[in-house]
Amino acid sequence: MNIIGVKFKRFGKVYNFINENLELIINDYVIVDTENGEQYAKVCSIDSINDDEINKEEMKKVIRKATKEDYNTLLNNIKDAKEAMEYAKELVEKENIPMRFLDASYTFDKKQLVFNFTADNRIDFRNLVKELAYKYHTRIELRQIGVRDKSKLVGGLGLCGRPLCCSSFLDNSESISINMAKNQGLALNPSKINGLCGRLLCCLAYEDDVYTENRSELPKIGQKLKTYDGEGTVVGLDALCKKCHVNINGEVKEYDSHGK
Repeated sequence: MNIIGVKFKRFGKVYNFINENLELIINDYVIVDTENGEQYAKVCSIDSINDDEINKEEMKKVIRKATKEDYNTLLNNIKDAKEAMEYAKELVEKENIPMRFLDASYTFDKKQLVFNFTADNRIDFRNLVKELAYKYHTRIELRQIGVRDKSKLVGGLGLCGRPLCCSSFLDNSESISINMAKNQGLALNPSKINGLCGRLLCCLAYEDDVYTENRSELPKIGQKLKTYDGEGTVVGLDALCKKCHVNINGEVKEYDSHGK
C-alpha cells in the first residue's frame, strides 16, 4: 500500500489517494474515487507508507489504472462540457445575468457538471441551475472564482514575456503583499508590480526571503554609518549585493554593512 499524489488539471492542486495493490509510476493515469464521483487524474508522486500511518476512512482510494476506453470517455466528457457551457452562455444572455463563464467540466462518471464563472457582484443563479439540471439530468455546480483563478484558467504572457507562472507551473498561489515590493525596492507603480489579473505579481514572493535576510544585515536608510572615508548617512540600499549607498559631505559612495 502507498499514497499517491494526483492532479486533475495540468497545473492544479495535488490530492492524495490510497493505492492498495496497483503497480503505478509517475505520469500514469488513474481513475480515483472523490466526494463528487469518479475522476480521471494523473499520478505526480508516490510515497510508501505503513498501514498504521493513515486513516483509511478519511482518505479516498485509487479505483484502477486508466485504460484507452477511459481516455476516450474523458474526451467525450470534455466535448459535452463545452457544449453545455455554450448552452449556459445562451441562457445567461437570454436572462441578462451579469456573469461570464470561463469553463465547464464533467466528473468522469458524469454525476456532476461544474461551471466556473466570474462576476463583479454576487449572483442569484438558482433558476439557472434548475434549467441546467433539467437539461443535463445531473448535479450542477456553479463556482464564482476570482481574478487570479481566471488568469490561471485563461493563461497569457506576463511582463517578462514568458507564460504566466500561475498557468504554467505554479501549483499553489502564495500570499502576496505590497510589503514584498517595498522590501525589494521596487517603484510602487501598478503597471510595474501588477500582473494581468490586476493583482500583485506572484513572482514578488520568489526572492522575498533573500531580500529580507540581506536587508537585516544592512543599516536602514537615514541611519549614520562610519566608513573608511568618514561618517555619512545611508541614502540607499542594494539588498541583493549587500551594499548601501552613503552620503558623505555631499558625495554618495557604495559600502558594505561595515563601511568598507
